[in-house]
Amino acid sequence: MNREKVIIRTSFVGIAANIVLVALKMVFGVIAGSLSFISDAINNLTDALSSIITIIGTKLSNKKPDAKHPFGHGRVEYITSFIIGVIIIVAGVSAIREAIEGFINPSDAKYDLWSFIVVSAAILIKILLGIFFRIMGKKVNSASLSASGLDALLDSILTFSTLVGAIVSYFWGVSIENYLSITIGLFIIRSGVGVLRESVATLIGTKGDADLVQSIYKLIRETPEVKGVYDVIMHDYGPNRTIASVHIEVDDSLKATDIHRITRQITEKVFMQYGIILTVGIYASNTEDVRYAQIKEDLFAIIREKKDILQIHGFYVDEKNKNISFDLVLDFKSKNPEETVFDIRERISKKYPDYNFNIIVDSDFVGLDSK
Repeated sequence: MNREKVIIRTSFVGIAANIVLVALKMVFGVIAGSLSFISDAINNLTDALSSIITIIGTKLSNKKPDAKHPFGHGRVEYITSFIIGVIIIVAGVSAIREAIEGFINPSDAKYDLWSFIVVSAAILIKILLGIFFRIMGKKVNSASLSASGLDALLDSILTFSTLVGAIVSYFWGVSIENYLSITIGLFIIRSGVGVLRESVATLIGTKGDADLVQSIYKLIRETPEVKGVYDVIMHDYGPNRTIASVHIEVDDSLKATDIHRITRQITEKVFMQYGIILTVGIYASNTEDVRYAQIKEDLFAIIREKKDILQIHGFYVDEKNKNISFDLVLDFKSKNPEETVFDIRERISKKYPDYNFNIIVDSDFVGLDSK
């Protein structure tokens, strides 16, 4: 399946459908003298613009890596999603503005049967278009298509309010469409803000999908020599373009040739199964002296008292240089991480004054706080 072609074909369907809707709503809006019909037509014109933006974004995101952008241009799709989020918000603001103008300058619209038929057909088309976009967006992992699908579904609600307002006006002579437009406009703005938050969060950088991370953990643990798996960090450079890193714990008695074989095996398995380029770092585990197990147990006893510590790993005793190193993963909610680390170093140093303790503080890249 060619992802780019699917996105472009889907977007062209959206452009064609919205252009038809613009023409129909504009004609019947002018005939009926309905400001809401005309505003809805303009809104559909912005939807066609969203699809055009999606096509441009998809084309740009599929440009090959170059000297300035060695990781490719995949994140352009997230920028596209951001722009569509802005368009959704503008549509909501526009609906509220038109409603306010309707209060200030009320118009006496004249609806007929054809007006109701056109608006009903528009609602159905928008619902089908929204569902179609959401399905295709999920199928090809396109945030832009998913955002456009949400926009179309929100538009169907806005158009439905236009229909309700027209029916009430036609049968009872009471105008409520302005009230409906304000309510739905606020709802649309809220949804647009959600799209913006999601796209901005992706651009800034978020932790990897929890299920995917656990699957990678499980796959790596299948390697017999691996004693522990830690610090999976995912770098998202666009849909289906992920680079990751991980630390594995192995016995310090292994030779470089063994480590080379193990890391190669892991990177190949992860790439073949998930399409992720993985870099593997090594934590050594002591095997020569059982005394180190007691040091580790004493350290763990201290750490168990600290509620803001989520994990300890990478424990290793360098007897030659009298260094003991380990990593701590602290909760992001920790109020005073420096004090926590200082207290741990002070207490373990009193028990083992002959050693220097090198404590590295890691971030919770994989969401240990939610497990």
